[in-house]
Amino acid sequence: MLKLTRVFIKVVELGSFSKAAKVLNMAPSSVTRCIDKLEDELGVTLLKRSTRQLLLTDKGAIFLNGSNKLVSDSDHLLMSLSNQSMEPKGNLRISTFESFGRLNICPLIPEFLDRYPNINIEIELDNKIVDLGGENIDLAIRIGIPEDSSLKSRKLLSNHTHICASPDYLSKHDNIDQPQDLSFHNCLLLNQQRQRTYWYFKNANRNVKVPVNGNLKSKGGTPLLEAALHGLGVAQLASWMVIDFVKSGDLVICLKDWEPLLNENSNGNIYAIYKHNPYPNPNIRLFIDYLIVKLNSQ
Repeated sequence: MLKLTRVFIKVVELGSFSKAAKVLNMAPSSVTRCIDKLEDELGVTLLKRSTRQLLLTDKGAIFLNGSNKLVSDSDHLLMSLSNQSMEPKGNLRISTFESFGRLNICPLIPEFLDRYPNINIEIELDNKIVDLGGENIDLAIRIGIPEDSSLKSRKLLSNHTHICASPDYLSKHDNIDQPQDLSFHNCLLLNQQRQRTYWYFKNANRNVKVPVNGNLKSKGGTPLLEAALHGLGVAQLASWMVIDFVKSGDLVICLKDWEPLLNENSNGNIYAIYKHNPYPNPNIRLFIDYLIVKLNSQ
């Protein structure tokens, strides 16, 4: 019955048999059979189903409340037994945005798996903000702290953003002495929220919002970096993306007296995000601890 209960919880959580089937890697018909079997075993109707909506019955709501504790207690018991062997094992599904994942996370995974060969990692490199519950993700790596109070976070890495351009671009265009000068340059834009139209800066005495425009927009930083290296414009990029190119002279940092911000409230620090759970997957903490040590020693 425990397996059937897990399927029931996921169906209610996502509000759809088909969505639950996708997350659970099951056929929709198998999900339907699980719910039918669970209702038969309990002798009650848990869900009212129609072509447009899925509703909990009164008894379904009572069962859902108790089943969440049942599954959590079961997971805790299994983890406790597993921990007795002192050998970490199990699955870990990770989502991270493309540029940071490619440059900083993927190179660290082989050593982690060498240390813990019984852990299985599935990683997704995607610039969209994933729904951890809806897409069955254990750990997401994001810029900034999420507003969702059901999620927990740990800081992985402090970040500084820089305004950068190639020496060739700067030699052919007007100087960039103040943030307002960027309004007259081709700015390579991160296609997220308000960054498409404004860049934000602060120094000891002032906060500035500058309207910007350009001929390239991207949801990730990699295309913007490539364009800046080829002299196509000015980009706002994270220090971990540009540091090697600045050292080699391929990029020049502009406006060193100002601190660029991704928006009014974020300097771009990197966080590990995971669901609040009284009995969390121990591999989440293990991987986060590993990342904090590795990322801050580079």
